[in-house]
Amino acid sequence: MRQSRKLDHIKYSLQIDDGPIANSFADFKLIHHCLPDLVWDELDLTSAVAGIALANPVIINAITGGAEDVGAINARLAEFAKFTGCTMAVGSQFAAIENQSVEPSYRIIRQINPQGTVFANLGAYAKPEHAQRAVDMIEASAIQIHLNPAQEMMMTEGDRDFSGYLRNIAHIVKTVEVPVIVKEVGCGIAREQAQSLVDAGVRAIDVGGTGGANFVAIEAARKNFRPEPELLEWGIPTAISSVEVDQVLPDNVDLIVSGGIRTSLDVVKALALNGKAVGLATPILKMIQQCGVEQAVNWFNGFIETVQKYMVLVGAKDIPALTGVPVVITGYSAQWLTNRGFNLEKYANRCKA
Repeated sequence: MRQSRKLDHIKYSLQIDDGPIANSFADFKLIHHCLPDLVWDELDLTSAVAGIALANPVIINAITGGAEDVGAINARLAEFAKFTGCTMAVGSQFAAIENQSVEPSYRIIRQINPQGTVFANLGAYAKPEHAQRAVDMIEASAIQIHLNPAQEMMMTEGDRDFSGYLRNIAHIVKTVEVPVIVKEVGCGIAREQAQSLVDAGVRAIDVGGTGGANFVAIEAARKNFRPEPELLEWGIPTAISSVEVDQVLPDNVDLIVSGGIRTSLDVVKALALNGKAVGLATPILKMIQQCGVEQAVNWFNGFIETVQKYMVLVGAKDIPALTGVPVVITGYSAQWLTNRGFNLEKYANRCKA
């Protein structure tokens, strides 16, 4: 059952459109800098999350794993990561915890990219000892703990008991030998829950907001039924969630922005909102499946080059400099964040000489 579900997730994530709720980055405007005083060859896209050095700020976010047939896809993703320097997060490893025969679909990542940065992945219900086993399985530098109550409730076989998640995350933090990253799966994270996660000791939070792959829609497609439209629209848009979460993060807890990151400008805006990295999954998987790894790498190189162009246009030589770029928040996002008590002027009036 679990292996079949993983294959369905890949199938429908490639077929179903993003949304219907946007990532809200259109409401976030960057200010042009006409005197950038930069040298192209000196632009620096290196970053770090939870103390882990990243060659670039793009994480191939969790989407695959747990089925023998998925091993080939993970192999291609690992090859892509090797050539681009991207960090790669595997899909939930619970299938391999239950059934060791599918471990090769994860281990193949290390066979192909032995020096790369890889994140393990399990749900918030995972036993702490299972979390460490997931880390050991792929020699991971960190582990993602995913939160997906909306998706679980859409699955006939999904979880219905969501109690004790925060307490269990705190136990995982104390048990595993690597940093813990908590991520949502398409519905976003609000500041109140972000604060609880900070208090639990996590080292990074991935907002996983609306605007990208919609797992409510994917699960509905698997079961061939149509959910209420409002349920498909549930969640916090990615850009808004990024501001919500950032407001409560101390210096030792990092922000990762994912959920509908589709353009180079989305990346730059996410980093300007204090993100240390961005997560992409569907666009990379689609490119690899449709065009092959070589063409996907070429596409990514162009994608990153455009990120660099935007960095010049806002006068930022590196990712830390992007956090000083003025961001004007407009429209629905401004209304939301103002009503939630956030000071938007501090974003709009950042000092970038």
